[in-house]
Amino acid sequence: MTHTSRSGAPRIALYAGSFDPFTHGHADIMRRALGFVDSLVVAVAQNINKKPLFSAEERVGFIRETAGAEPRILVRAFDGLLVDLAREMNATMLVRGLRAVSDFEYEYQMALMNRHLHPGLETVFMVPSNETTYISSSMVREVARFGGDISALVHPAVARALTARFAPSHA
Repeated sequence: MTHTSRSGAPRIALYAGSFDPFTHGHADIMRRALGFVDSLVVAVAQNINKKPLFSAEERVGFIRETAGAEPRILVRAFDGLLVDLAREMNATMLVRGLRAVSDFEYEYQMALMNRHLHPGLETVFMVPSNETTYISSSMVREVARFGGDISALVHPAVARALTARFAPSHA
């Protein structure tokens, strides 16, 4: 099914984040977003304010592995303003996940700034599924750091990488 815009162009959305690591919660939002767009660009931010556990290239690889052969998903790293990437990719929509009310204020401010910078770009907020609402990247990193079972929280490739990263020789 094609979801064309009023202009007849395919609907392209961006789903951006640091995704450090990419969790089942992120994957849930990614897959459900495909229900209302033709293609989804999963954009891995290279945030200069954060020191990521995994490189942008590693995170891109994890997301590609999680997405599998889905042809409507494009994964790429980016730095700079998200609105610039949206213009480059001809995206008309940003997809943002909201786990809790506490996420809303920041996300709302970002949506308003993005609208100011790119008036044609809409932000769509999605809530996670009941099964993934409690998952956050920071909690996954913490559980992995102390040797907890993360197999129900992330793709197996991510679980292996986290386990290796926090192995005693890396501590």
